[in-house]
Amino acid sequence: MSKLIHNYTFWLFIVACLMLFPHLDVIETNIMESRNFITAREMVTNNHWILTTLNDLPRYEKPPLPTWITAISGIVFGFESMYGMRVPVALITLLLVFGVYRLSEKLGLSKKQSFHNGLILITSFYIYFAGRDNQWDMYTHSFMVICILFLWDLLNDAKKPFFNTVMAGLFFGFSFLSKGPISVYALFLPFLIAYGFTYKFQLKDKKLYLFLVLVIGLIIGLSWPLYVKWTDPETYLKVTKIESSRWGNYNTKPFYYYWSFFTQSGIWTVPAFIALLYPYLKTRVSNLKTYQFTLIWTLASVVLLSIVPEKKSRYLLPVLIPMALNTGFYIEYLINQFKTISLKKEKTSIYFAFGLIVLICFAIPIAIFFIAKKDISGFKFWFIALTLSLFAIGYVLFTNLKNKNFTKVFYAVIAVQVAVVVFGIPFTNLLLKNPDYASAKAIREKEKSLGVKTYELNSFTPEIIWDYGSSIPLLFSEETQKLTLPTENKFGLLVLETDSINSKKEFQNYNLEKVSYIDLNHVPKEAKKHNDRLVRIYYIVTKK
Repeated sequence: MSKLIHNYTFWLFIVACLMLFPHLDVIETNIMESRNFITAREMVTNNHWILTTLNDLPRYEKPPLPTWITAISGIVFGFESMYGMRVPVALITLLLVFGVYRLSEKLGLSKKQSFHNGLILITSFYIYFAGRDNQWDMYTHSFMVICILFLWDLLNDAKKPFFNTVMAGLFFGFSFLSKGPISVYALFLPFLIAYGFTYKFQLKDKKLYLFLVLVIGLIIGLSWPLYVKWTDPETYLKVTKIESSRWGNYNTKPFYYYWSFFTQSGIWTVPAFIALLYPYLKTRVSNLKTYQFTLIWTLASVVLLSIVPEKKSRYLLPVLIPMALNTGFYIEYLINQFKTISLKKEKTSIYFAFGLIVLICFAIPIAIFFIAKKDISGFKFWFIALTLSLFAIGYVLFTNLKNKNFTKVFYAVIAVQVAVVVFGIPFTNLLLKNPDYASAKAIREKEKSLGVKTYELNSFTPEIIWDYGSSIPLLFSEETQKLTLPTENKFGLLVLETDSINSKKEFQNYNLEKVSYIDLNHVPKEAKKHNDRLVRIYYIVTKK
């Protein structure tokens, strides 16, 4: 029994699986994930494995490794299985969690602290959120963490230098082939900066190996874009211009936009912030050099991301990786010293941070009940399970805060996150309801009954294409700036609500009959988050 209790890899695996695998098919796809899914589907159905497509149009904006993996999952589970389509990203997140756990050990931290670091990582909001959302970010950063693991051995261990070189180069290449140089810039370069400041580079006999890491990585990482450039140079050049221009003039935010980065860790927001306070924590950590390393790594990542004009909250994902290690130092200090802390301000911050979580445990079920009490009958099991678990965890948190047993407080916080994921996610179907919701799948049934083929007027939405189940041809060509109608005398047409189709001269010789619509929004039309991009009117167009 004692061996099982202290089997940290086993418990880390259990917690990570509970955070990643339940209810993978509940949350609807977003635009980025839909793009990945559509491209994966077209890889299999149209054999577009190298020259990737989206709605049968060239799609070269993102490297294909995550989509290749997703396509394989689609073959195994079927492209109709949302759960199966998201299994790959959950598995790749497991790789990240155990990569961080192993890296933590290599940094000289104990197995127990490394275990805690892994738990902090997987229960950080944007880590488990991205770990359930099958787009490119999690792949590129997970592969880069494994690259860093082998690079650490190359820099600090004389054994197996060639093996470590090849493996570091291999995963460097995988990261590059997942999202280009994003993780190189946001995770790898900050790691090198932190390593140089803290441990200093000793490169006597290692320069050649490090050069080989870059050579292997770049050969793998650049293989696909160079092939596409050679095969389809005109399209590739257009895509490159658009993507490069976005770094400077698309979704731009001020330099300080990321300064609240620690809030992306969710439940660990306050501990993560306190762990960043070097003057406070430097005399309280057990391993000062490693703490300095994780702190510099975290801050270097934030600064480098802040320099880039284009900013989105999801770009902070790589920051949460070293920040989990950094937060672990504060947690370790509280586990060892909570009972002896006498400074009033220090105790107040602790009771505030974790007392707030106690309140959250009681507030979540009450809030759900009052918000959705009319419709809660179909969710009785989930409501009872969530209420009982959170009330019990809240009680454990409160009593152990009172008794100053911080080890149990820490594990109770982990349990809160597990309970919310396992028992709380089903409530998204209850809280996010649109009475006018209409799936794109229904259009396929409609077109079959009417014997028509469906087209899009002048733009397509990835979520609709994914839900529809296959590509939908566009009538408007961006290249020619012309609208070309089909040769059929009768066809289906999807149109944005804002499109004034009746006034278009191309349709003067056609009868337009509105027969249905698509609305993939999960909030009603009057809600602020209702997006017109997810709505289409479906016409049957018949030649006069």
